[in-house]
Amino acid sequence: MTIQLNGETHEIREGSTIGDLLTLLNMQNEPVVTELDGQALTQQEYASSVLLEGSRVEVIRLAAGG
Repeated sequence: MTIQLNGETHEIREGSTIGDLLTLLNMQNEPVVTELDGQALTQQEYASSVLLEGSRVEVIRLAAGG
């Protein structure tokens, strides 16, 4: 199925969750802020947030520095 990830079209397996997507992107252990269809998610919601055809996902990697 097709989703929008950070404004770009991506194909992902049907029934995938945000957690699955982050694993696919090798970002499962990185500090990120994630939105699904405009709603900010907590890390605890990643495993239960199922992606649907046309879902809009924003993933922002957090970085520290000066």
